[in-house]
Parts: sequence; structure tokens; C-alpha cells
Amino acid sequence: MTVIYPSPIFGPVHSRRLGVSLGVNLMPADGKICTFDCIYCECGLNAERPVRLPRPTREEVRTALQQKLEEMQAAGTAPDVITFAGNGEPTAHPQFPAIIADTLALRNRFFPNAKVSVLSNATRTPNEEVHRALMAVDNNIQKLDTVCPDYIQRINRPQGHYDVAEIIKALAAFKGHVIVQTMFMAGTDADGADVDNCGDEYVLPWLAAVKQIAPSEVMIYTIARETPVQSLRKAAPEQLDRIARLLEAEDIKVSVSY
Repeated sequence: MTVIYPSPIFGPVHSRRLGVSLGVNLMPADGKICTFDCIYCECGLNAERPVRLPRPTREEVRTALQQKLEEMQAAGTAPDVITFAGNGEPTAHPQFPAIIADTLALRNRFFPNAKVSVLSNATRTPNEEVHRALMAVDNNIQKLDTVCPDYIQRINRPQGHYDVAEIIKALAAFKGHVIVQTMFMAGTDADGADVDNCGDEYVLPWLAAVKQIAPSEVMIYTIARETPVQSLRKAAPEQLDRIARLLEAEDIKVSVSY
């Protein structure tokens, strides 16, 4: 089953990449709103998850987060990270920069050793206010699955304007304060077309873009949960290891989730 997360706070959950993660979901609790419509999304496809409830307000997020952090402090349970994720693109919330400021203040008050992370598809990184907010968080994690426009349209399926060259430029503008996250997979899409992006046709142009971005780290991963398109498959461990070695050869830090 694909999942829809509670809103505005969920967890804590154990993240493969981040540890004990307290989730912040800036989307409605009854569905999905995203600037992408990825065929591998664990939350399902946008059309399958229509929303009726509004997004939580800045005040609702701040109140709910403070309450949860107070509960965790009283229980002696410390989060490793407070993670913005959930049912869609967090940076698309109109109050995202202010919510980040509130979150950092609450983190400093209750768990100053916890990191604040944002899992984003990078569609809003060219926005100046979003850029400044992301510069303030500890882990600015941005998606770049490929640089091939056709693959992006078939797999990520942007729901508005998306120019991959513009996104690469915006990611490079973080001047290293960014983690690039890339999904590698195999199988076919709903039309039976191959979706394998592990070959050099995709990997080498992507690697050139990563070098241009100069991130602090690259996270490569593959499918771990049920996907709305059932014919998708995990990338083989040896494929992920090969891509990791290419990054390491360029002195780029890499983590792999199989």
C-alpha cells in the first residue's frame, strides 16, 4: 500500500538515511499535493490522492511541533533529525520560509543537537526566499534523478514549469550547502517503456551535472516501498556500487541505500 502521512507532524520514524526522524508534513492530511507526480512515489499518484482539507497554517505547524517536542523531551526521546517530507513538496507551502524559521527556533530550544532536514524535489530552488530558507537548514536534500528531459517528463512528471538546466544552476547556487539525492531503478513504466537509469547514457551526463553542482554529498538509493506503478524494480546493488565508485573517483562523498 502507498501511504499518506498525518499532518502536520508524524513519527518519529526510522529513516534509512537520516536516523530517528520526526516528520513535518506541510501538505493536507487527506491527500497529496506535489509539483512532481513521480511514478515511484510512496504516497501514490496525485490524481489518486485528491485533497479536500487545507494545508496546515504556520501557526498550526508551530503549535503541533512544539507539543510533540515537549512530549519527546519529557519521555527522554531525542530525535536525530526533524525532517520536512510527507504528502508532497514541502517548499511549495506559501509559508515555508517562516515555518523553517519557527522550526529552527524550536529545535534550538528543545533539542539543539538535532538536525533540520528538508527532502525536496528541487522545483522551487530558483525562488530566492526558498533558497534562503534552505540555506538555513542543516540538511538541504534536493532531488536530481537525471538530466534527461524526456526521462524527467516520463518518470518525475513535473506539474508545471521545469527546466533541468535552471534547476542545476539553482542547486549550484547553494555553493556546496546541498545534498543531491537520486533514485536509480529498473523495470518499466505503465506503458511498458524501460525506466532503467543506471546505464552510462543517464549516469555520465548526471555525473557531469553533479560535478557542476559540487554538493556536500550525494545520496543514491533505489525503491524500498510499494510504488503506484507496479512494474518498477529495484536497481541491483552492483549497479549502485558502480555509480558510487564513479562519484568517489571525483572525490564526491556518497552514501548508498540498497
